[in-house]
Amino acid sequence: MLKNEPEITPELVKAHGLKPDEYERFVQLIGRVPTLTELGIVSAMWNEHCSYKSSRLHLKGLPTKGKRVIHGPGENAGVVDIGDGMVCAFKMESHNHPSYIEPYQGATTGVGGILRDVFTMGARPVACLNALRFGAPDHPKTKHLVAGVVAGIGGYGNSFGVPTVAGQVGFHPRYNGNILVNAMAVGIAKKEMIFTSQASGVGMPIVYLGSKTGRDGIHGATMASAEFDDNSDEKRPTVQVGDPFAEKLLLEASLEIMAKGCVIAIQDMGAAGLTCSAVEMGAKGDLGVELDLDKVPCREPGMSAYEMMLSESQERMLMVLHPHKEAEARAIFTKWGLDFAVIGKTTDTLRFVIKHRGEVMADLPIKELGDEAPMYDRPWVETPKRQAVRRGDVAPPCTNAEALIKLIGSPDMCSKRWVWEQYDHLILGNTVQMPGGDAAVIRLENGPKGLAVTCDVTPRYVEADPFEGGKQAVAECWRNLCAVGAEPIALTDNLNFGNPERPEIMGQFVMAVRGIGEASRRLDFPVVSGNVSLYNETNGQGILPTPTIGGVGLLEDVTKHATLAFKKSGDAILLIGETRGWLGSSAYLATLLGSEEGAPPPVDLDTEFQHGIIVRNLIANGKVSAVHDLSDGGLAVGLAEMAMAGNLGAMIQDFEPEMPKHALFFGEDQARYIVTCDGGTAAQIEHHLSEAGIYARFIGIVAGTTLNLPGEVPISVADLRGAHEGWFPRFMGAAAE
Repeated sequence: MLKNEPEITPELVKAHGLKPDEYERFVQLIGRVPTLTELGIVSAMWNEHCSYKSSRLHLKGLPTKGKRVIHGPGENAGVVDIGDGMVCAFKMESHNHPSYIEPYQGATTGVGGILRDVFTMGARPVACLNALRFGAPDHPKTKHLVAGVVAGIGGYGNSFGVPTVAGQVGFHPRYNGNILVNAMAVGIAKKEMIFTSQASGVGMPIVYLGSKTGRDGIHGATMASAEFDDNSDEKRPTVQVGDPFAEKLLLEASLEIMAKGCVIAIQDMGAAGLTCSAVEMGAKGDLGVELDLDKVPCREPGMSAYEMMLSESQERMLMVLHPHKEAEARAIFTKWGLDFAVIGKTTDTLRFVIKHRGEVMADLPIKELGDEAPMYDRPWVETPKRQAVRRGDVAPPCTNAEALIKLIGSPDMCSKRWVWEQYDHLILGNTVQMPGGDAAVIRLENGPKGLAVTCDVTPRYVEADPFEGGKQAVAECWRNLCAVGAEPIALTDNLNFGNPERPEIMGQFVMAVRGIGEASRRLDFPVVSGNVSLYNETNGQGILPTPTIGGVGLLEDVTKHATLAFKKSGDAILLIGETRGWLGSSAYLATLLGSEEGAPPPVDLDTEFQHGIIVRNLIANGKVSAVHDLSDGGLAVGLAEMAMAGNLGAMIQDFEPEMPKHALFFGEDQARYIVTCDGGTAAQIEHHLSEAGIYARFIGIVAGTTLNLPGEVPISVADLRGAHEGWFPRFMGAAAE
């Protein structure tokens, strides 16, 4: 034992998040009792957040290859080929636990971390997205958490200088004690300028880049791998503190040294900081790593090896450098006012050696730290199947016009303008379609090529049937991209679930992953990056299973993208995709009847694929003036959103007279789109698609300033907008506690 070190007791092991059998596994691996620093290192490397010990067995079933995929999961971000010598790098990650404890800093550092993941690959970030889930609006902490998270996301993204262009915000009591903050970033680079974290060469200098190391965020990854209890606020010191201005400098300096050919490998210091970044770089390259912590730039005096190795201070990178480029690289970082310190070297020993103040604080087998991490095949049980809700058994609680007003003014389905107007969505000058549509669209450089980006999931579907819910999340993301005219090319995921040690929760995870995999394969929509966030529960109450899907699509010409707004009076309105009036697990039941019962709508992936291609072709050929996919709230909500966006009304005919009208208007059948076009074109489309056996039906015309549903009192577009836009400002109007 090193001098002045505590004895490694069972209590100390437990405090580090290791179970007794995991600790014994580590002791057998190294053949002795570990030092405190070694215990800290293994607690970081073997926690759920870093090792994926409960999930990686099942993640192997996801499709990760495709014609455009250059780098799939395993790097800082996935990379896909977008043609013309360019690539797109993107990923989504969670900062759930930190954001509940300290919402502003938790959200800011979530954004900062995902931006670093992207520019570590050599890509300049061009867009950010986020998916947020909060507790019930009447819960005493919800308003405080919403205010802090939104301010944190805006504060970091706006200051860093990247547009936040799309996202999701939802509310449910199951998130009362554990909110979700999922952040996604998208970047572009030249194909020959992709960088990875795989070190190469013996004796190569390992360089510390960026901001100084402090005591913030120590045990952040371990904290993120445990469920909460009533004392969760005591974990506030484990939350990192972000500085977007330092990160902007780090971005520019990093891209500059990459362009100068200085970099062999580079890795973001994210979860578990210096520990994970150094181990991953060495292990991927079949090399050892030796670090001298006396050379680490620290902002606080007297930091121990343990603290330095586990600190999650932000805006830091680790790089393996070409030795002859050291002076040039140092000059670049000095110019940008950032720390640059050679703190170690690569070796041929396959050992991870940490030295501090003349002593060896850790000496561990580097590959085994990752390769020998526990991998569990946890017991799981499948979620019991629910009965379908027969549409005739649902008694409407109000008129359909009243139901529509209530739905579009509900917390989940109201306008999120209050949120996204706090984000700069126009910076960089390439945002073509702003938040509020099916997907955001950004121009690439000077165009005409562009990217469409979106994120989506319907947690109540996943709760009801994890397999179908996982499929639906991918299909909805696919539809969002198709609806703007983009070819969906790849996705990232953020799999948020409760405690995997509970078989019913593990069953949700397993089946949702299988559903995601099946949809990704059929839609040729590979998974190139992602994140797993488990133990999202407090006092045994788990969140709704929430596998967020983030998608990227490619547009050859952004000037030809579609929007959802009605464009012109007299345009015909067509519905593509059959309506059966599926009400199980629908927004209609949840919002109006307080019920989340029933099986969710089934997802026919062949139909999704076929309809997506049809809609993209209609857009590309200039046949349609507006497009909107249908999801939450069904047909009536989709029509209302198009009317509000275009400030035009519609006359809708009774096109399914045998179907109960509340099922027709609010059923959430999948694979459906509304398109508008002139009357002659509508007749052609309806004829050609019907001849091909595809459901396409004329349902009305764009006209006036009211939405007229058959058999209902007309609703003015102004009244729709008042209901839709009003809830969030009213909710946040009083000062957040």
